[in-house]
Amino acid sequence: MLNTAFLKKLCMTYGISGDERKVRELIEKRIKDCGAEISVDAMGNLLVFKRGKKRAKNKVLLSAHMDEVGFIVSGINSDGTLRIESVGGIDRKAAYGKRVAVGSSAVSGVVSVKPIHLLKSDEKDTVIQIDKMAVDIGTDSREETLRYASYGDSVCFAANYSEENGVIMAKALDDRAGCFILTEILRGELEYDLYFSFVVQEEVGLRGAKAAAYTIDPKFAIVVEATTASDVPGCDDTNNVCSVGEGAVLSFMDRATIYDRECLALALKTAEEKNIPVQLKRAVAGGNDAGAIHSSRGGVRTMAVSLPCRYIHSQTGLVSKSDIESAYNIVLESAMKLAVM
Repeated sequence: MLNTAFLKKLCMTYGISGDERKVRELIEKRIKDCGAEISVDAMGNLLVFKRGKKRAKNKVLLSAHMDEVGFIVSGINSDGTLRIESVGGIDRKAAYGKRVAVGSSAVSGVVSVKPIHLLKSDEKDTVIQIDKMAVDIGTDSREETLRYASYGDSVCFAANYSEENGVIMAKALDDRAGCFILTEILRGELEYDLYFSFVVQEEVGLRGAKAAAYTIDPKFAIVVEATTASDVPGCDDTNNVCSVGEGAVLSFMDRATIYDRECLALALKTAEEKNIPVQLKRAVAGGNDAGAIHSSRGGVRTMAVSLPCRYIHSQTGLVSKSDIESAYNIVLESAMKLAVM
């Protein structure tokens, strides 16, 4: 079983889209002694090449994104509260009353909402827009707030992490879990050469992956991601996209990509041969960096391996440790086969 201590460090680190530096530095430190060539491009993507025991016939890229969803400070009110805009797709209901960390100093705050006791009957079922919400850091004037926060500051869900009963609950599992899997592959001995990209700004439009894929120019790519698990109350079988604890998720299509059929077949066959539990994503929903990678340059044959995650894009997601193990194994085994296919 993989040691998930580094995953905890990743999830406890703040890094919304466009502000991933601390996450990148943490990963760089983790992989600096693994014998790889490491560079950072103009966008802030971390690009890595590691030689295997043998030369690969094909250039294979493994990619995960470093950014998490959150907010950005767009204004400061006279009462000291902060106006915010969303960075990435956040369910507005999941933001109410949540603790957040503001700016590089991670000043504590809470997403301000009108108390339920003061709501009128017609307000109780209304979900207000994020740009109408505010963050309260405990100050009482604009001047005082400016000592701690400013326009453009990142606002992240407050760091949290627990690991028990075979599951992990934390913020930013999308996609720090993918970053963790890639770092662990990098730290091991490879049979064939591999390229890696830890990319920025996935949550706001797959931007970092577009640049990284253009630079590396791979023949094959595996995007390692988290995806929405729907095995929760209120979702019936027709909405059952994937389930926690049933293995890594392989996709045939989502809203950004139609995945390479031969790559998918190879992954399914590999899972059967190696007795790796996997499941097919049972809906055409969502999207990830594959959308930018597969159409880069002259095209890249792409597959996605995802980790089923409950409550994704909220303050706390939930994943299974066994699914992380499954994703690690199917990514590594499939990459080695693609390298010589």
